[in-house]
Amino acid sequence: MRAGPPSTLHLRLDETSSVPPVWRNEPGFTILRLESSAGLPAPIRKASALPALLVSIAIKPLASEQYRVWVADRLVPTPGVSAFRANVIDFAAEPSCWAGADFDYVHFHVPLETVEDVAGEFGYLSLGAIRPAILEEDLVLAQLTKAILPSIGRTRSASNLGLDQIQLVLAGHLLQRYGEMRPRPPVCRGGLAPWQRRRATDLLREHLDGSLRLADLAAECGLSVSHFARSFKATVGMSSVRWLTRLRIERAKDLLRNTREPLVQVALRSGFGDQPGFTRTFRRVVGVSPGRWRRDQWHSPAGNDK
Repeated sequence: MRAGPPSTLHLRLDETSSVPPVWRNEPGFTILRLESSAGLPAPIRKASALPALLVSIAIKPLASEQYRVWVADRLVPTPGVSAFRANVIDFAAEPSCWAGADFDYVHFHVPLETVEDVAGEFGYLSLGAIRPAILEEDLVLAQLTKAILPSIGRTRSASNLGLDQIQLVLAGHLLQRYGEMRPRPPVCRGGLAPWQRRRATDLLREHLDGSLRLADLAAECGLSVSHFARSFKATVGMSSVRWLTRLRIERAKDLLRNTREPLVQVALRSGFGDQPGFTRTFRRVVGVSPGRWRRDQWHSPAGNDK
């Protein structure tokens, strides 16, 4: 089975929630934030429809007597759970867990297909075994989780393209820190051919909402996902997500300058999922809010960008 589209979900459980004994992940890269105000009545086993890694990050602490984790049917001794400690486990080991108190976790489901693809792109023959980790201090995983935490499960807050980029970054880190690899002879690779660059940028312009996946762009260019991501950056000087963001900002500037549409409509027509996300991104890239930028343009005799 091949991986499906990426997704995020935020679930909140309480004492009335029904929790299945086996939690089955969707066959793709997923980010699940699971909160509970009542713990779990019984252990649950994590399962995947395809070879994948489970990366779990604790958002809040748990006392040692309130937490249990099993790997390959063996109970793993654990101390108390500190915030932002990480578990990295292959789903083939059939991991199970239990929490006897309220908890908050973020679970990444990372298909091994992606990790293998990244391994090949960085010059390795195979991924080999993954070193399991329980309650490990991993600053990269902690910072990545903190960065995306507010957007998990929000409608249209993360585009497919953005989630694909997160997946590649995560796969590269897991490969470097937890993987065992065999190197192969180096292969010289350049950027995109002119026709590949035209095709990729045309497709991005046609999908300002970010619904396009890296896999779609790579397939149109006849490349693997990780090879395309690296080649695109080598050719245009930035990632496809950053390039798309710049394109959205230019579209938004055009609408702000030449129409009187409200900001929420400008946001939607520029490919942003909502006005708050549009405002944050515009301020970060341009340096001022879209409303301030529009007023400056209307009051400027020359109407030049500032």
